[in-house]
Amino acid sequence: MAKSPDRLTAAVERLRAESQILEDILRDLPPKHWQSPTPAQGWTVAHQIAHLAWTDTAALASLDGEEAFGRIRTAGAENPVTFVHDAAEQGAQKQPSELFAQWRANHLKVAEALEQADHQARYPWFGPSMKALSLTTARIMETWAHGQDVAAALGFSWPQTAALKDVAHLGLATRQFTYKNNGMEAPTSEMYVELNGPDGSTWTWGSPEAENSVKGSAWDFALLVTQRAELDDLDLTITGDDANTWASIAQAFAGPPKSVVRAQQAASVDGQNLD
Repeated sequence: MAKSPDRLTAAVERLRAESQILEDILRDLPPKHWQSPTPAQGWTVAHQIAHLAWTDTAALASLDGEEAFGRIRTAGAENPVTFVHDAAEQGAQKQPSELFAQWRANHLKVAEALEQADHQARYPWFGPSMKALSLTTARIMETWAHGQDVAAALGFSWPQTAALKDVAHLGLATRQFTYKNNGMEAPTSEMYVELNGPDGSTWTWGSPEAENSVKGSAWDFALLVTQRAELDDLDLTITGDDANTWASIAQAFAGPPKSVVRAQQAASVDGQNLD
């Protein structure tokens, strides 16, 4: 059965709302604070926004079709290790006002393009192709995750909204990818996820009879799958060997696994110490 277009419209509105939260944080931010370091090693606030502007550009290319997106994919394949960082580094060199304007214009265009997208078509991406609803969910996740980095750097509190359900859904949907991304065989066991939403509601995925489960705060689960916090610091109850393994590597976004990123960061620090 085809998904209702209403679901896409509602998701795009949640994307707009999360983008607006970030806009409100950045709009009157003094230029010097754009250079504030964020939890992502080596990335300032400017890097975070440059990355969002760049991924929005990629999303627009995807919605334009395979030929347009293929050029971005090819460029990434030529330099897969530093491609994302290089794009953020280049964007971060712009004046804050210019960077803010570029990101704002891009995310508004993406929202509009998603609303007008073919609901059944599959659009290319760096991993598997996605329908418009999934692409919208991915943009919500990216905006929320990098928004956490910016908010943490600047001392802002990010409100808990219904977008947490989108982040959580994508976190669970990428379970198989996470194993493969870590060079591990993906299990066939069922996973039950039960989360407390910000409005007091309970969100569930899977069967409560499953041997493996993750239960707790939707906010903390979103932090887990976007790798914005350490597992020991989160209010989550994890049951089952497969659930514990997955929770240690959960990753709702494309890119190298946590172990590789941390090894690269350690090598970077060691290299700096040798200078």
